[in-house]
Amino acid sequence: MRDRFTTNRRTRVARALTAAAAVSALAVASLAAPAPAPATAAVSRAELALRWAPVHYQDVDATGAHALGGQSDYLTAVDFDGNLNGRDNWDRAGASGTSLAAHVYYSVVETSTHWYLTYLFFHPRDWTDHPFFETEHENDGEGVLFAIERDGSPYGVLRGAVTVAHSDFYSYAPAGSTWTSGREGIDGTLQFQTSPHDSFSHPVTAQEAQGHGLKAYPQYAINGDGLVYYPSTVAETPSSGDDRDVRYQLVDIFAAGGLWAQRSNANLFAGLGTFAGDTSGDCGSGTWSCSANSANAPWGWDDGNDVPARGELASDPAKLSADYFTVPAGLARSYSYNPYAGAAAALAEAARTAAPTVD
Repeated sequence: MRDRFTTNRRTRVARALTAAAAVSALAVASLAAPAPAPATAAVSRAELALRWAPVHYQDVDATGAHALGGQSDYLTAVDFDGNLNGRDNWDRAGASGTSLAAHVYYSVVETSTHWYLTYLFFHPRDWTDHPFFETEHENDGEGVLFAIERDGSPYGVLRGAVTVAHSDFYSYAPAGSTWTSGREGIDGTLQFQTSPHDSFSHPVTAQEAQGHGLKAYPQYAINGDGLVYYPSTVAETPSSGDDRDVRYQLVDIFAAGGLWAQRSNANLFAGLGTFAGDTSGDCGSGTWSCSANSANAPWGWDDGNDVPARGELASDPAKLSADYFTVPAGLARSYSYNPYAGAAAALAEAARTAAPTVD
């Protein structure tokens, strides 16, 4: 599977940035910093998500009219501009009164044998700085699924990962994992890094600049300027486009008023799992084109070349895991907790009728 073409020859310009804090319209889960738990203690879903949330490397490109001096590559919240209108995000990116404080969305789905943790990384712009055969679009959503075996310890053990890079999925396993290649070959070894903000070793992911495809580090890495994001209980704004210690706050997709609750909000979603985005402002100027409604939430992610249906990475991760990996006996396929399941029929219809994913 190939990524879209990205330019490797970039001149990077560091630029000090400030961003005013905006009141988030989406509910943010109240989290305590994860700490080693007694063997008999049960942890909450929020604690589980925080423990396994990745250390995240974000490459930054400060060149070009649409880079906003590097701000276009900053992670932020869907409502960074204080509203839930997806069609003004390109124009509002970097504007006065908006906040580029770092947020990452997550969902937890459970079976009797595994936890499945999905993380969504959002940018207001998917952009480019060259004119040939490239498209831009408003909003950008890429991410990763981690499969955690419930081995009796409080946080379990991470067995496999699948990342989203545009309209392709890539699979990974940590060194020594019992999960091996399945229908899809494993694309690399998932690495870990200790966070300075807690006592845990976290998986490491990375996104390219501009188009923000996401893979396991170092298949993408920082090339010059870049940001290193760490999971935490607070949302920090980078001090510049070359800040190597930025904490991000997790937001529960299933929280009251959260992204899943907003899935029928026509101002935010153009369809089930597809963020609303138009071609207003300067999107597409100086390059090939700007496309509308091209970014997706986790229940809209799809690799059109693979067997799992649109959205199943988030909504039916046990099925996807059994397809992507060879897993030892004992992987349960029925869910004890899966809020996506209530919309199963609608998700199946969206998978059948939605336009191909082009993120």
